[in-house]
Amino acid sequence: MIDRTYLREHPDEVRDALENRGTDVDLDELLDLDERWRGLKARGDELRHERNQITERIGKLVAEGKDDEREEAIDRSKELKSEIEEIETEAADCKDELDRRMLEVPQIPHESVPLGVDERHNVEDRRWGFDDLRDLPDAVTPHYDLGEELDVIDEGRGAKTTGAGFYFLKGDGARLEHALIQFMMDVHREQGYVDLFPPVPVKSEAMRGTGQFPKFTDDAYRLGGSNEEDYEDDDLWLCPTAEVPVTNMYADDILLTDDLPLKHQAYTPNFRREAGEHGTETRGIVRVHQFNKVELVNFVEPEESYDRLEGLLDEAEEVLRQLDLPYRILELCTGDLTFASAKTYDIEVWAPGDDMEDGPEEGGRWLEVSSASNFEDFQARRAGLRYRPERHESAEYLHTLNASGLALPRVMVAILEYYQNEDGTVTIPEALRPYMDGQEVIEGHEKVGEAALGAGDRE
Repeated sequence: MIDRTYLREHPDEVRDALENRGTDVDLDELLDLDERWRGLKARGDELRHERNQITERIGKLVAEGKDDEREEAIDRSKELKSEIEEIETEAADCKDELDRRMLEVPQIPHESVPLGVDERHNVEDRRWGFDDLRDLPDAVTPHYDLGEELDVIDEGRGAKTTGAGFYFLKGDGARLEHALIQFMMDVHREQGYVDLFPPVPVKSEAMRGTGQFPKFTDDAYRLGGSNEEDYEDDDLWLCPTAEVPVTNMYADDILLTDDLPLKHQAYTPNFRREAGEHGTETRGIVRVHQFNKVELVNFVEPEESYDRLEGLLDEAEEVLRQLDLPYRILELCTGDLTFASAKTYDIEVWAPGDDMEDGPEEGGRWLEVSSASNFEDFQARRAGLRYRPERHESAEYLHTLNASGLALPRVMVAILEYYQNEDGTVTIPEALRPYMDGQEVIEGHEKVGEAALGAGDRE
């Protein structure tokens, strides 16, 4: 969450920043709530001070034998106790409401973020790989058709077992996915990342810590029984991104300067309902409910975070450079930032299979495979992530950053389309061949069952 002291001292700056985000937050109501809580807290402190003084006076009155004054002091002490209890209850309720409302206030964009309303105003920073494109077929087959022809993607059977938005990878498709995950982790290990294999279910508290909750509960898959009581017992959600467990593993810890920068990578399957996106990307595996991803999470000292953001972006790009996949970098505008991000770069890989209007001159379309973001101390305040600059100094909030390194299956889509050959086969990128026993080409598989037969054969 944002710093409440900063909000109190710079309300107009916060108001302008949130307006640039396109966020409607009643800051005046928040400030009134904060002032009321501080007033109650101050009044409670005054009453406790008065009661302490009366307690001391009662002792002296007993010693002096002044019984009438002692009884009056005791009565006043009882009154104060009752008043204090009422004020403490009111202050606690006020504080709970203030904390709840503060969780709904998004991050303040960094001053370098371009102004804009939505993705149309994102700024393209650069492109890579378009100076030496490989020879493509005259008509590139979209991945959803090619995957079916090669029998490496089976959406129909995925829908049968689980529902729309789920799919099977088969044969060389599954092997390519495993190869990509291991390759990515090897690349990032060489960049100094420490491997983690985190739990997949996460608590609501962890989702609040990274900023997924309370705004985005509709996008998450909840675990539990058939009634609300079962949910309360479990309080578990399927992980939407490894950012959640990895960031929160240090919740309420105090790290040391010597620990930083701390760089973790984690592979997990991820689960998202994609609420609000129904009816989009109905074919293929671009927008699905379960997908694999390698996540990069960084914990750094505040003064290092923006240099680290540039380094993090380069580390994620390295995967696409080694795969020799063309891509571009976008700097997100204020209106397209995620809830917790102060500044974000998107990495979009080029997939030439669909002739979309938003593609480059060569046709095709852009697919986001990573968002490299600096959250400054926003997540740290929510999750209690602190570090101690020196052993004798007070603990301070650190800065967190993350990026996908990278997200599948969109990298899979780009490979199937960009490395497609005229005969319908797919060349395996050289960087992945050691992970596939030296295999160079995906030629497809024989389909099984009556579904593989033509209509005449089935009769």
